[in-house]
Amino acid sequence: MHGMKEIIQEAASLPVEERAMVIDSLLQTLNPQDMGIEREWVKAAKRRLAELRSGRVKAIPGDEVFAKIRERFGK
Repeated sequence: MHGMKEIIQEAASLPVEERAMVIDSLLQTLNPQDMGIEREWVKAAKRRLAELRSGRVKAIPGDEVFAKIRERFGK
């Protein structure tokens, strides 16, 4: 069996997409999914996407959002 250092070194050598998958898998072992919460997130995401596609709401570019946050909080 590999030790922690060997596992980390091996994982670090993976392509970025695969490293992200490893990280996500490990985090899920620490914070198991609550399927009720997951269903609510999916419903919210679908509702928001429908609002964007219908034109009912307008997307704000991330740069604008972060500029407003920096302006508001002085950072």
